[in-house]
Amino acid sequence: MTHSDTLDDPVARATALQPLVRDHADEAERDRRLPAPVARAMAEAGLYRVAASARLGGGEHDPATQVRTIEAISEADGATGWNLMIGIETFGLLTAGFARAAELFADPLAIPAGSTASFGRADVTDGGYRLSGQWPFVSGCHNATWFSGLSIVHEGGAPRQGTPPRFMLVPRESIEILDTWHVAGLRGSGSHDVRVDDVFVAEQDTVGFGTRASGGADTVPPAARVPLGARLAYNKVGVALGIARGALDAFGELAAGKVPRFTSTTLRERPFAQRAIAQGEARLRGARAFVFESLDELWQAVREGRELDARARALLQIACSDAVRACAEAVDQVVEAAGTSANPLDSPLERRARDVRVVRQHTTVAPHHIEDGGRVLLGLPAQGMMLSSLA
Repeated sequence: MTHSDTLDDPVARATALQPLVRDHADEAERDRRLPAPVARAMAEAGLYRVAASARLGGGEHDPATQVRTIEAISEADGATGWNLMIGIETFGLLTAGFARAAELFADPLAIPAGSTASFGRADVTDGGYRLSGQWPFVSGCHNATWFSGLSIVHEGGAPRQGTPPRFMLVPRESIEILDTWHVAGLRGSGSHDVRVDDVFVAEQDTVGFGTRASGGADTVPPAARVPLGARLAYNKVGVALGIARGALDAFGELAAGKVPRFTSTTLRERPFAQRAIAQGEARLRGARAFVFESLDELWQAVREGRELDARARALLQIACSDAVRACAEAVDQVVEAAGTSANPLDSPLERRARDVRVVRQHTTVAPHHIEDGGRVLLGLPAQGMMLSSLA
C-alpha cells in the first residue's frame, strides 16, 4: 500500500495507530478516561470524521468503512474504540441540518462528545435557549472540545408540545464533568456524567434529533442519508468485532506457549482449546459476514435514493444485535479454554471479556431486538424503538 493509499484509507490510518493505542490502554483503564495523546492522534488522522460530510472535513465514507475503522482501533483497546465510535456518531448526527457545523468544527482537532439521553431542559428565550441538565454516559468528555446534549424544549415552564428533542451544542468550557464512571467494563471510555447549568445556546447551534439531510443526490452526500436507527446500531458492532478479534488472537498466542498445570503438553494441543478457537472463529466470522452483507444492501439503497424496506431494515438490526452477541460468545469460548490464565488483570483476555459484555448491553444492539426483527420477518409490526420510531 502506498503512502497516498494510506492517506485515503481510514482503516489503514486506524491500523497504524494500534501501537499507540495499546501503549496507553493501561493508562486509560487506570484513569477511567481516554488519554489525551490518543484522542489527539485519532483527530489528527481524521478518524472521528470518517462519516462526516466533506464540508466538515469528513470522508463521507460508507457504513462498512466506518465499522472497519472502529474495529481496527477496538482490536487494540475496546474503550478507545468506543470513544472513536461515539465521536464518529456525533459528527454524523450533527452533519444534517446544522447550519454552523462547518464553522464550529473548522479546527481539524475539534472532537465532539454527546448524549442521546433526553435529560436536558432547554427553555425558549430570545434568539435561542437557556440550557440546564445532566447527561449520563458521555464517553470521551474529557477530550471533547464540544458537547451536544439532547434536550427537551420548554416554553412557559412546560414542555412544548409537538416539538421533538433537540441537540444543544455548547463548548467545553460550558460543561462540568462529574466523576460518575465507576465500572468494570469499558472503564477507559471515560463515560462520565456531564452537567450544564443555565447556559445560553443560540438557535443556530441546535439541531433536531433524527433530522435527516434534505436535498437531492447532487447536494447531500450519501453518508448523511443513512437512517438514524441503523447508524446507532452498526457502529456499536465495530467495537465488539474488534474486541473479539483481539481476544481470539491473544488466545492463540497464549495457547502456543502455555503448558497447563499437571500436564506436559501445551494448551493448543488440547481438544478443548482447539474446539474453543474453532467455534469462536466460526461464530465471529459468520456474524461479521452477515453484518457486512446487510451494510452493503443499506449502502446501495442509500446511494440510489431508496428507503430500506421493513424486511431489509429488520435483517440489518438482527445482524447487528446478533453480531454483538456472537462477539461476546466467542470471547467467552476462549476465556473458558484459557482457564486461570484469563483471570489476572494483566491478561489480554481479562479486560476484553469485561469490555465486550458492555457493548452487548447497549440499548441499540441489545438481544431483544432480534425477536422484534423476527416479528417483522413474519409480517407483524415492530414493537421496539430500533425498528419503529428510529427506523
